[in-house]
Amino acid sequence: MARPRVLSGIQPTADSFHLGNYLGAVRQWVSMQETHDAFYCVVDLHALTVQPNPDDLRRRSRVAAAQLLAAGLDPERCTVFVQSHVRQHSELAWVLMCLTGMGEAGRMTQFKDKSAKFGENAAGVGLFNYPILMAADILLYQTDQVPVGADQKQHLELTRDLAQRFNHRYGETFTLPAPYIVKEVEKITDLQEPTAKMSKSSSSPQGILDVLEPAGALRKKVMRAVTDTGTEVLADAENKPGVTNLLRIHSALSGTPVPELEARFAGEGYGTFKKAVAEIVVDTFTPLRERAEKLLADEAELDRLLAIGARRAGAVAEETMVRVRDRVGFLPGA
Repeated sequence: MARPRVLSGIQPTADSFHLGNYLGAVRQWVSMQETHDAFYCVVDLHALTVQPNPDDLRRRSRVAAAQLLAAGLDPERCTVFVQSHVRQHSELAWVLMCLTGMGEAGRMTQFKDKSAKFGENAAGVGLFNYPILMAADILLYQTDQVPVGADQKQHLELTRDLAQRFNHRYGETFTLPAPYIVKEVEKITDLQEPTAKMSKSSSSPQGILDVLEPAGALRKKVMRAVTDTGTEVLADAENKPGVTNLLRIHSALSGTPVPELEARFAGEGYGTFKKAVAEIVVDTFTPLRERAEKLLADEAELDRLLAIGARRAGAVAEETMVRVRDRVGFLPGA
């Protein structure tokens, strides 16, 4: 029986993934390659919406790919590629844009939120069309399932609407993707502001645990993390958000349930507990960082692996586009 096909992507907009990226996406992708026909891409086309420096985009695209491979994605068991290497993403996006209403696109939460925050003139057409390119990413591979969190459900609904609209107008062409509900991950918050989400766009550098940080920097950040009044190591999101966040981090990385951690550190105080959290963070990320650095030290080999993924993805994408071009009425090319 064929395994269901899954697709997901991650933006190369930072010099390192952070703990939230790792727990919410990357670690789960590694396990999904065992159960799915998995396609994972570094979505550099999407990254253009924040107008990155070209040299930064090139470097960060390699850094993102290296981290995915270092975390355990195996090119023999899944397809890892860079979005812009498969030109059919942009081609299908244009076809889908022509099927999308202005009001429909304008209702997408991401565009509305950023327009409200920065002003409509600061939000480019690329951001407006972002969910349509995302729909093309998904539909291009006849994807059965898409890992989604709460903030992506609206985009998947648009993808399904566009697939149904195209199928109705031009004939059955696209698989309707279903949401794949990823394993619930406890909310990881900013180390310095434990009531706020850990985020590259809003957190201070001291509030974020980066996957590629040296061990000493990781330890220092955990030891300086904001805690709460009292000395008891107890989970209480309302009254002890700092300690609760550190308990969640330890639990997520060690696999030890929070109640067991509360019992283990009863009477120990915050210092001993923080040292234990720091060690589990360092033990998790140090080997990953070392593998990523080894991959980045040989750019030619990393690029070779990404080219293999692009050829595999491109072959699937072209099968879809051959049908799309014919059905919308494009003349056959040379």
